[in-house]
Amino acid sequence: MIDPRAVIAPDAVLEDGVQVGAFAVIGAGVRIGAGSWIGPHAVINGATTLGRGNRIFQFASIGDEPQDKKYRGEPTRLEVGDRNVFREFCSVNRGTAGGRGVTKIGDENLFMAYSHVAHDCIVGSNCVMSNCTALAGHVELGDWVILSGYSGIHQFCKVGAHSFLANNAAVTRDVPPYILVAGTPAEPKGVNSEGLKRRGFSQQQISSIRNAYRLLYRSGLKLAAATEQLQALATDRPELQPFVQFLAGSERSIIR
Repeated sequence: MIDPRAVIAPDAVLEDGVQVGAFAVIGAGVRIGAGSWIGPHAVINGATTLGRGNRIFQFASIGDEPQDKKYRGEPTRLEVGDRNVFREFCSVNRGTAGGRGVTKIGDENLFMAYSHVAHDCIVGSNCVMSNCTALAGHVELGDWVILSGYSGIHQFCKVGAHSFLANNAAVTRDVPPYILVAGTPAEPKGVNSEGLKRRGFSQQQISSIRNAYRLLYRSGLKLAAATEQLQALATDRPELQPFVQFLAGSERSIIR
């Protein structure tokens, strides 16, 4: 299960059923959950914890030092959930002392080749980062977010659940849940209705979300007034609660 040509630190912990390919490097302080597969030439450095059933392909770099000029070797972490896939040349960095101190990734995400997750990011579950996409430091992704090829997100931005970034989108402000964005800089283009259908949202729920989108982006209301009306609508429409909560927690303002 472990190729003899792999280099594994004495204190690294590999749980039952972990497979390690030739010339992979697993550093000190790494813990890998049961049933995970580490491909040839992959590098995992600590302190990094991987859950169960993760797959890391060749030449990926997981858990190395943050690319931050202020970093001085402080002890920081990377925490990864279960059943994630990290494809070729994907890179994920640990946190920084000046940030959260930890980068966190949920479950069942797909990180395609050459994608990058910077220090102190939080990635939810069931997200897709397509080829050559990038998260700058301190970015937060909700669940079920999809980044199309070559799209990127500015540091400290938040992207709400079920959002979709078109190819080459450059996100510089927060993206509310359910929204499809495109352009440089990214602008709202509508509701990610196709994604919502695939995830079991009813037609009534999608119509409600579309109405909320029109209120926020097409009514001509100022953000504060639109938010107030959304709060009233959300009292008996649970699908709008993520919208309201996201707007309340936005620190960079939202794309408009």
